[in-house]
Amino acid sequence: MYAMQYEIELPAGYDIEHRVATRGHRTDAFPGLGLKAYLVRDNHYAPFYLWTDTAGMSRFLWGGGGFEGIVQDFGRPPVHHWTVARCLAGPARASAAKFATKRVGQFVDDLDRELAELAQLSRNPSVHTTALAIDPRRWEVVRFTLWTTAPAEDTDVQYRVLHLSRPNLDQLN
Repeated sequence: MYAMQYEIELPAGYDIEHRVATRGHRTDAFPGLGLKAYLVRDNHYAPFYLWTDTAGMSRFLWGGGGFEGIVQDFGRPPVHHWTVARCLAGPARASAAKFATKRVGQFVDDLDRELAELAQLSRNPSVHTTALAIDPRRWEVVRFTLWTTAPAEDTDVQYRVLHLSRPNLDQLN
């Protein structure tokens, strides 16, 4: 599994909610995609993806699968990507995800501790899905969580979820 995210600073007055409402359904059945969370915070659009395979991710980015719309409208943003160590369903997976959090830190050679914390978080009644991913180039660890209610946890970044595509959600666990 792979995680991916890019962030775009939106022009003043840009209606990202309209864009997502009219285009978000395009990834609802995308091959190789576990989930795509259409995320916003302040004036930033920052979708987060969990891929079940690299073929789907590659098709999306440069094979005519959808990223060309972002490039055409906003330019080519840097795309961050990580290898997923684990993805867990939360008790609220059947409910609509409304919020997301991302915690970023340095990997300190204690994957067992990170995975234990992820397992504990996944039992929170408001958790839809949570994942732990690692970038071995920078030894960065990312914990991404979808929530059904506003999260109380202290994280680096919090987002609102405008839409959640989940064509292969069941393949993420």
